Amino acid sequence: MEMINYLARRKPAKSLLFSGNLVLDLEFKESETNESHGRFPLNGIQPFLKWAGGKRQLLPYLAKHIPASYGSYIEPFLGGGAMFFYLKPQRAILADLNEDLINCFTIVRDNVEPLIKALNKYVNDEDFYYRIREQESNGLSDIERAARTIYLNKTCYNGLYRVNKKGDFNVPFGRREKPTICEPKALFAAHRALQGSQLIHGDYQQVLKRYAKPGDFIYLDPPYYPAEGYADFKRYTKEFFYEEDHIELRNEVRRLIDRGCWVLLTNSNTEFVRNLYEGFSYEVLDARRSISCNPETRIGQDLIVMATKPAAKTPASIKLHSEQLLENFPGTRYMGSKYRVLPFIWECVKDLEFSSVLDAFAGSGCVAYMFKQRGKRVIANDFLKFSFCFSQALIENSNVTLTPAERDFLIQPNPDAGTFIANTFDGLYFTHDENRLLDSLRTNIEQLDNSYKKSLALAAMVRACLKRRPRGIFTFVGDRYNDGRRDMQLSLHEHFIENVAAFNRAVFDNGQKNQAYGLDIFDLEVEADLVYLDPPYFTLNADNDYTRRYHFVEGLVRQWQGLEIQYHTATRKFKSYETPFSKKETVGDAFDRLFKKFKNSIIVVSYSSNSLPDKGTLVSLLKKYKSRVQVHQVEHLYSFGNQNHKVGNNANRVNEFVFVAF
Repeated sequence: MEMINYLARRKPAKSLLFSGNLVLDLEFKESETNESHGRFPLNGIQPFLKWAGGKRQLLPYLAKHIPASYGSYIEPFLGGGAMFFYLKPQRAILADLNEDLINCFTIVRDNVEPLIKALNKYVNDEDFYYRIREQESNGLSDIERAARTIYLNKTCYNGLYRVNKKGDFNVPFGRREKPTICEPKALFAAHRALQGSQLIHGDYQQVLKRYAKPGDFIYLDPPYYPAEGYADFKRYTKEFFYEEDHIELRNEVRRLIDRGCWVLLTNSNTEFVRNLYEGFSYEVLDARRSISCNPETRIGQDLIVMATKPAAKTPASIKLHSEQLLENFPGTRYMGSKYRVLPFIWECVKDLEFSSVLDAFAGSGCVAYMFKQRGKRVIANDFLKFSFCFSQALIENSNVTLTPAERDFLIQPNPDAGTFIANTFDGLYFTHDENRLLDSLRTNIEQLDNSYKKSLALAAMVRACLKRRPRGIFTFVGDRYNDGRRDMQLSLHEHFIENVAAFNRAVFDNGQKNQAYGLDIFDLEVEADLVYLDPPYFTLNADNDYTRRYHFVEGLVRQWQGLEIQYHTATRKFKSYETPFSKKETVGDAFDRLFKKFKNSIIVVSYSSNSLPDKGTLVSLLKKYKSRVQVHQVEHLYSFGNQNHKVGNNANRVNEFVFVAF
């Protein structure tokens, strides 16, 4: 607390310091937190590239949280490298998924003089700019490629680095009068600072798992979670950074702390991020966004998460709060996912008196998992078989996991497996070898003698398939939407291995007798204090057909038994399940039947403003059975588009309603 009070005295007027459930002793002395941070002068080396999300303006505040001593400095989201050039550490491991960026840093380190000669040939001319922009970087030498990267950065619009889904640089000409294309002094300074550093083109998880050691200092500056009020430039590479990626990053921070590393992280100041890092100390700072077409929108807030290495292997004071948002939950980009609004849902119900919950349309299981984390007795139901497997594996199951021997058995080729998947879906979604793996895997799973182990294996297999597919859906064939992210680079075999470990980590016992069902909700006969309803949303312009999106994994789990594959379709989908929530003529009556069925419970309904029935109709239906109805709303952006609502389109931005009736 003394450290927090000290920082509060030293912070600027617009800087706020918070403490969650855990106050961390940062072990810094007052002499190390002055304006120059003692060893780290504010006038350190200036980055030779302008980078969206660069941290140069925040360095005086970040410096307060740098450990007095550490082993290696590791920065796996390198970007422009402002923190590295500020610290100038003797031992550094620098990484990024942007191949052109890592090549550029490597050339500055190893061949700066030839690079400067190459840069002196470039001119600030619009026609010349577009000729350089259209060059295929793979056809250039490493030096030419580095020179191209710097030239485009110096002469493009506002210094923005952005690529399309193919990985092609697509920023227009900047029309600056006299940009400095070549800065020999800055390049030589960077050259000297980079000596002794290791530069890696790779994914942050792979880098950290391979190189992070106890006592190392890791600075994490990932693509920011999108916040209202400013553009979020995530396209430094052709990969996106989704909600589940931020959750995995939080889990990686925990692993690094347990390993004995120092960790400092920056992200956007949003409710989602604050909930992720509940239990950490953090500081909120106003920041000016240097990359924006509108100067009035160049203001945002950065959240600095401060984590320290534990003093011993397992001190009680360093353990994180057990109710952290979806701790260890293996999320997916599931249609209608409630990742972003989970804190909002919890805020709507946390003061109600209930000890048991029915999640009637569990889907990915994230809401049911949240309630399980809160110590409630949870009943999770979903008619989709693969969703039931998620719930049985993580909600009903409290202690069963798959052993390494069982995992290895599952991935062994089985000569008796047949070739149904390899033949039926040849060339559609996965490689021939991956289809053969699925044939064997699905057969081997049936030989497990425990229902929870079967569900864990099936869930790991399904999530492996979803993560291996572009966009995680099966409405198209081939990989035309392959964005090059890490999930696209891993084989299905590697995904399955990772997912077995992920689901094993997610198993926990909350002391309740939880249950999972795979029934039509109108056939389910259970009682719960609170019933959470999140049915498929019906809109006139949208497609709420989960079968069409996930037919392959649903068929895989069911082994296509009782399903009518439509061989005339390009995707080999099967005939969709009938549901009253998919038609305008029946959706209203379906809600009425649901509310009547659960009239003795607290009813909580998630629905969106662009869906039918509308808000007024739902309130009227609820009031037939309940005396009080509260309506909460929050703006929400869905991840999935369709023919009328493309991903990222404003039409996907809706108000998410939570109706609470009691």
